Amino acid sequence: MAIQNRRTFFHSMSAGAAGFFGLRHFIEADTDQGYENEFEKYGDLISDSANIVDLPKGFTYRVISKKGDQMSDGFLVPGLHDGMTAFSLDRDKVLLIRNHELSAEHIDQGPFGANYELLGKMDRKKIYDPASGKPFGGSTTNIIYDLKNGKVVQEFLSLTGTLTNCAGGPTPWRTWISCEENVTRKGEGSEKDHGYNFEVPSFTKPQIANPIPLKDMGRFNHEAVAIDPKTGIVYQTEDRDDGLIYRFIPNVYGRLIKGGKLQALAIRDSSGIDLRNWPKANNCDKASSLTEIDAGIKVGDSLDVFWIDLDNVESPNDDLRLRGHQQGAAIFARGEGMWYDNNTVYFACTNGGKNQSGQIFKYVPSIHEGTKKEDNNTGKLTLFVEPNNTNIVEFADNLTVAPWGDIIIAEDGPKVQYLRGITPEGKMYTLARNSLNLVEFAGPCFSKNHNSLFVNMQIPGLTLEITGPWK
Repeated sequence: MAIQNRRTFFHSMSAGAAGFFGLRHFIEADTDQGYENEFEKYGDLISDSANIVDLPKGFTYRVISKKGDQMSDGFLVPGLHDGMTAFSLDRDKVLLIRNHELSAEHIDQGPFGANYELLGKMDRKKIYDPASGKPFGGSTTNIIYDLKNGKVVQEFLSLTGTLTNCAGGPTPWRTWISCEENVTRKGEGSEKDHGYNFEVPSFTKPQIANPIPLKDMGRFNHEAVAIDPKTGIVYQTEDRDDGLIYRFIPNVYGRLIKGGKLQALAIRDSSGIDLRNWPKANNCDKASSLTEIDAGIKVGDSLDVFWIDLDNVESPNDDLRLRGHQQGAAIFARGEGMWYDNNTVYFACTNGGKNQSGQIFKYVPSIHEGTKKEDNNTGKLTLFVEPNNTNIVEFADNLTVAPWGDIIIAEDGPKVQYLRGITPEGKMYTLARNSLNLVEFAGPCFSKNHNSLFVNMQIPGLTLEITGPWK
């Protein structure tokens, strides 16, 4: 999810005048805005007296972490909380690994303080890009949370010196892949190239991951990943108006650092198909570099998939998606959240659809995924939902799958922001509303040991635990 101007505005307004919840004084969230449910699951939202999150009857939330607090390692909680995952540790504890989508312009929101006063505590070898002595604030933090007592046990920095760590995804071997949504080159204010994925171990005590870029996974505007536990294959989204969906086949299961092969999704007998479902005029205006194809996909349509090998995947000219499309890869409108569940990869396209307000696709891998035999039994891509109704969903972004099978979506739009749910049958409902400001929710994920839903509010930088009578 690219950081939009409205986020920069919120940040600048809050820096000197707002205090912890003061953003509401500058732009009032219109909590009376109507919303529609295709499926009545939890009932109407009830206004929160603290003006943070409105939830259905019986649901409650707790703020467990906020930007600027001092962590267990002495560093500060960075800002712009984004993608996140939850790993159960025992019956009552969970490990959260959380991204921070800080770019070069957010130097005052990093873990070392506004003037880098805490940088002396840091092992410089653990910083990916020193950036001439002022490391970028893009990072991850780990949180050990006691579900039974509602308390943070440990909170610490686990990756740093990266840029615009947006989403990512958990691995079956219990690590986190943190993705850079930024393709800054060495020499452009940085000492290293950016646009890579990084693997973060599930540390339970303060330590920093070795910042090794997973270069074979491609250099592009990464958003999210999802991994099939049977094969270890990594699926990836790209946050671009003309982005691709990628597949990375590792050389060694569970060892992404050992390299592998990068491919792009294509549709059999439909070379270069445009699956954004935009009106034709928009295709011309927003993607003039692409071949104009009057194509699309209907909700429920299931298409046969094949995968195109890509070369020069470090893409110094940031043209990986363009070269892939020229080879026949399908294009999508800002691929964002992605999650694996029950032999299915779900992913959101934030600007997909006829009114460009969001699509959700699902991909079912071949029983021979990643082998030569898959040509005889292809994977299937289906357009799961495309409401074209902003009162049902507006700009679907991060997503997760609940333990009972519902998809939970975080919105990222210009209006009031919601958490939406989708039943396995494709019916949509509303779960939560941001009543603090107009900034997105991000990083929804569940702890399966207690069915707590954890989610971030990017500004002012909060992580919440939501509990209630889940159905």
